Amino acid sequence: MRSASTPPARWTERTGTVRRSDRTPWWSGLLVFVVALAIRLFFLTLIPRDALQPSTDWELDSIAMSLATTGEFANPYVVPTGPTAHLPPIPPAILALIYKVFGITITAGIAGWLFRMLAQSAIWGLLPWICVRVGVGWKAGFAGGLAGALFPQWLAHGEALAAVLLGLLVVAVVKRWESIPRSAGSLLLGLAFGISFHVQPVFLLVLIGYLGFELYWRSDRGKWRSTALVAIAALVACIPWGVRNYRAFDAVFFVRSNFGLELRMGNHDGAEASIDHPHFQNEPPHPRTHPEDALKVREWGEVPYMRESGREARAWIASNPGEFSRLTAERIGYFWLGPLDRPGIALLFAILTGFALIGAVRVIRVLPPSQTAALMIPLLLYPLVYYLVPWQHRYRFPIEWILFLLAGYAVLGLVSPDGAPGRIRAPAAPARVSPDRASDSISGPGPADRSRLSGRDRRTSAAPPTG
Repeated sequence: MRSASTPPARWTERTGTVRRSDRTPWWSGLLVFVVALAIRLFFLTLIPRDALQPSTDWELDSIAMSLATTGEFANPYVVPTGPTAHLPPIPPAILALIYKVFGITITAGIAGWLFRMLAQSAIWGLLPWICVRVGVGWKAGFAGGLAGALFPQWLAHGEALAAVLLGLLVVAVVKRWESIPRSAGSLLLGLAFGISFHVQPVFLLVLIGYLGFELYWRSDRGKWRSTALVAIAALVACIPWGVRNYRAFDAVFFVRSNFGLELRMGNHDGAEASIDHPHFQNEPPHPRTHPEDALKVREWGEVPYMRESGREARAWIASNPGEFSRLTAERIGYFWLGPLDRPGIALLFAILTGFALIGAVRVIRVLPPSQTAALMIPLLLYPLVYYLVPWQHRYRFPIEWILFLLAGYAVLGLVSPDGAPGRIRAPAAPARVSPDRASDSISGPGPADRSRLSGRDRRTSAAPPTG
């Protein structure tokens, strides 16, 4: 039995995944970042001037302008409606800081676009490093990062920043599960997740999935304590914004107020699965585009308006289960296969998803459960909310880098199977905890898992080494 101080066994490139001690070539991420940024800067020159100029046409810009000029996180709709929690606070705060520095000018608009483009480029540049940390090798990240760099996207809110945060969180979770989690590390991870909620609240589902897997996978006495520390720290990080919302609306909710509205947008008579359908130009009414509904928000208050919208949506779903099921199935198709009404683009989406599926099968077969879970849990849980509301491509961007990572891993295995990481699965030996030592240290899989792993290890140990 290992002592708590014994590090987990390392994996070699020939017998398992890439060693954590292996270094990512410095030029790989830099080259991907430069290519991604250069392409986006070129497209910046093609954006019409009126789209670069700050305006109140978008919720993000409206809130940022209000924050920069009045100090109030308010007025996201077509007419002033007062305090809001329609968006999470960090993206508008960043844009408001840009407006403070440059004024509400074309220069500030360009600076705001540059920030989003830098964040988009950063996630592709980080991909080789992330791939080494999760065990699939920098070459897979280099291939996936270059492919992602070639596809600039119009991201209206904080999706690019959310993607970067999720990439760092995945690496942190893998490191936690491969080593001995301490109290300080648990608290820091929880705070990091709590901060990420203020960019993308749906990451709450990812955290719940990670903590659930950790409780299942670990078998030591300290697992409940260390996972509780993560959850408590994430909750603490949410308190300041929660207090602000309670003071502004006399209500308690998680980060954003608008889920009821978005649910109604996707579930009503005549609803369509995609927000790009012409139907959404007029129906259902949205306070961003319909003054009469914005006036309702101002009269009723934002939270009562959102709750009423949610009640309407739930009543419609209960009365139309078949239509709701059809719309949900279509939204799932849009999420993974792209705009089904535009076959050319949908084909590119389908190719990416297909290669990612091949890569996911390889990951499940060759990586240890901890690294597999770190990649698969966001893919499984993050999209759940977006199956219920009208599809927009930008919703997928925070997890799209995982698809490119898996696709790069699949292509690498097809092109050079002998040189690809994970050719043979070596036994993963997480750190063990002595039963007489009180600690929140990780202990690895439970007895049933260890029994299955030991049987698999006996089979793989008989296979000849590759290369």
